[in-house]
Amino acid sequence: MSGKVNPQHSVVVGCLVRNSEEQVLLIRHNQRGWEIPQGRVEEGENLVDALHREVREEAGVDIELGPLAAVWSMVSPPASVIFAFLGRYAGGQLSASDDSLEARWFSEAQAAEKVTSSVMRERLAALLRFDGTVCYRSYTVRPYQLHLEMEIAG
Repeated sequence: MSGKVNPQHSVVVGCLVRNSEEQVLLIRHNQRGWEIPQGRVEEGENLVDALHREVREEAGVDIELGPLAAVWSMVSPPASVIFAFLGRYAGGQLSASDDSLEARWFSEAQAAEKVTSSVMRERLAALLRFDGTVCYRSYTVRPYQLHLEMEIAG
């Protein structure tokens, strides 16, 4: 044995949800401010089920799942891997929850103004410019710093 500890990562899913008017769904988190709906995948849960659950819990709506658009690796503790998808509003009434203070639809420009966290701004920008090629980013926080950027062609 080399004495190395097995690495531990949280798995997180997020979704850029659009409605029929092409507005973007944001939720207001009590600490991070405005962001896309996202959250941790529970043990034994698959990414798709976790994504549907998180959007429903944080915003009160159901979605039609679209493509995987981006993957991020946060390598500073607590390490996590974030899978971000695109989605379409499928039904339900926007509502706040224990996980969010507010849920609202915004134009792309309004959404870009509302999201103030460096990490979340980069995440939103990458999802808004999705062109069919999955982007991968590796970063650390405090301060936010990108370490690796690459596009993964399908």
